[in-house]
Amino acid sequence: MSEEEARLNTEVVSTDPERPDAAAVAAAAEIIKKGGLVAFPTETVYGLGGDALSKDASRKIYAAKGRPSDNPLIVHIADMEHLYPIVKSVPEAAEKLAAQCWPGPLTMIFEKTDAVPDETSGGLPTVAVRMPSHKVAAALIAASGGYIAAPSANTSGRPSPTTAQHVAEDLSGKIDMILDGGPCEIGLESTIVDFTEDVPVVLRPGYIGLEELRGILGEVRMDPGLSADAEGTNLRPKAPGMRYRHYAPKGELAVVEGERQAVEQKIKSLVENDHLQGYSTGVLASTESAAAYAADEVIGLGSRSDEEEIASHLYAALRRFDERGIERIYAESFYTPKIGSAIMNRLLKAAGHRVIEA
Repeated sequence: MSEEEARLNTEVVSTDPERPDAAAVAAAAEIIKKGGLVAFPTETVYGLGGDALSKDASRKIYAAKGRPSDNPLIVHIADMEHLYPIVKSVPEAAEKLAAQCWPGPLTMIFEKTDAVPDETSGGLPTVAVRMPSHKVAAALIAASGGYIAAPSANTSGRPSPTTAQHVAEDLSGKIDMILDGGPCEIGLESTIVDFTEDVPVVLRPGYIGLEELRGILGEVRMDPGLSADAEGTNLRPKAPGMRYRHYAPKGELAVVEGERQAVEQKIKSLVENDHLQGYSTGVLASTESAAAYAADEVIGLGSRSDEEEIASHLYAALRRFDERGIERIYAESFYTPKIGSAIMNRLLKAAGHRVIEA
């Protein structure tokens, strides 16, 4: 069978994010029950869903995304009672965090039971579990049998999808259905906390920040694998996105760091030099400074006083540069108080940790 013959007729079905259409959810659930793949909205990004307890479905997810098979998938549940059959134990601290943050943008890692196939866990003895708060996601999970494996619904390495259109750009013809529930509210993937260590460890920063976690749990530490020095190592990724380059636009991206005025001057100089060499240029900036730049495409992500706006626009902005064919992209740094670590984690990964000091 040729690649063209193997392409699926990907159906796009719209539904109200607050009042999910029962028929649409039922149709999507039937696809998942039969081993197919459905992209669906969550409060973070769109997920690519398949039956988490099926080896074949997980293999299909990896194939559709072009994702390395040792990069574990997150199992999504809609009921706390569904956690216990797939994990060996739930520490008291995890119960406490779940009571505060589930449903929501939080993933927790536990030792898995044999109910979760190695194909879903990336060959690891652990499993990552999340309970999304998005009503469409919750309805689909419940209707599908309670367990959906769902990484972000994009081609591996590309900016994550925050709209159904982003999903279609990457996966149309490769999956069975896209449930269009409108744009995602948060726009960054969930915080991941590992509960298999003596002290809870943040493996991926997200909307729920370190200080909030410490306020609930007390001692929490950041994994050293989050540092730039860990990039490109042979460490086995314990959570999605820990080793591989992610979120990257097609053009070359660099993050410019330093005092605000120095950053503006440095980016202006870099853009001017690139134009002289014939490169098209793009700039990611705050709305306070966007007007200062004369690049081919300047995108104001949002005000520095509204970090949630910045986060929600990040991936769409990176995709916009691709649409314009931008070759050189420069981003201001965004070390904002609550979710700045998550924003910068995604930006630095997208840039391959290429940083220019102003």
